[in-house]
Amino acid sequence: MNTILRNIEALADRKTMSSILVPFLLIAVAQSGSWHPDTTHAASIDVQEAVEGGLDWLAANQSRRGNWTANEGRYPTAMTALAGTALLLEGSTPTQGKHADSIAQAVDYLVSRSRPNGLIGDPKTDDRYTYGHGFSMLFLSQVLGEEEDLARRNEVIKVLERAVEFSGRAQTKDGGWGYVSAKDGNDFDEGSTTITQVQGLRGCRNAGISVPRETIDRAIAYIHKCTMPDGGVQYSSKGGGGRPAISAAAIACLFNAGEYDDTHVPRMLTYAEKHLGNIANAGFGHWHYAHYYYSQVMYREGGQKWSDYRRQIEKRLVAEATKDRAGVVWQQGYIGPVYTTSTNLTILQLNAGMLPIYQR
Repeated sequence: MNTILRNIEALADRKTMSSILVPFLLIAVAQSGSWHPDTTHAASIDVQEAVEGGLDWLAANQSRRGNWTANEGRYPTAMTALAGTALLLEGSTPTQGKHADSIAQAVDYLVSRSRPNGLIGDPKTDDRYTYGHGFSMLFLSQVLGEEEDLARRNEVIKVLERAVEFSGRAQTKDGGWGYVSAKDGNDFDEGSTTITQVQGLRGCRNAGISVPRETIDRAIAYIHKCTMPDGGVQYSSKGGGGRPAISAAAIACLFNAGEYDDTHVPRMLTYAEKHLGNIANAGFGHWHYAHYYYSQVMYREGGQKWSDYRRQIEKRLVAEATKDRAGVVWQQGYIGPVYTTSTNLTILQLNAGMLPIYQR
């Protein structure tokens, strides 16, 4: 940032830039998302340093209540589950490892958010609460096998059992989910929240929590309904056109549901590779979200495809990382640094194969 400012000032001193253009450029640099107070680019670090620094940043920015939030304090349940999952991928548990305290606090917070009706979250403070509910099922289901305290383990089991029941009731008549429950949202559905529910439910099932097969079957049928002839998965069962981000998430969802031989998958993979195979392609919305799921797909594909993709994605993510006093952070995205840092750390740690939900 200082170098950019010096260059602008130098050009102005030589009268090669008008006095009007200088302040305009200063504003543009400040709003571009490439500079933040007390933050410097971290392009010289390697992947391991980016991961360790990113985990340190998350731990340092956890609230005293044990949660994280997006910009303006939004999405506390979803952000806590995403950040907690990123910390779990390092190998720490609620009782062991460098980030044990942070994980334990995240578990405490999410357990405290469980409501009598099974929703993990608060409709008053969790905008689009099904995201937080789904991500929380995923995080807590991965924690369950590592929880050594019997009383806490039983408590988490009860939370997850109620959460699964809530998801079943919240499912729309077409088999998907919306930003809120079917009842609260007039039966509206859309792809991204559907994927979040299915992955969370799969995590619960893997952890020994009973999940009705009918709920999963209806969700798979929903994805089939939303898949277009070219393999793109549309925004909603009502339409909206194929979306690269939702398409990648849908493939990951089918894999999580055990549908590796699903007849829709080949053309879905072709569509996803067309739009996401080139890391530099940003001609679609929600780049980090798309690669959060596409990386899971590529990891399950394995072999040369995963090696080639991994090399590209690691290079880009490390180049985008920045350093501040707390560690390494990714500032891109309007949701906020907790979201982007958590999703990027998940991508960068997939190869370690630490969590059952992401294993091949």
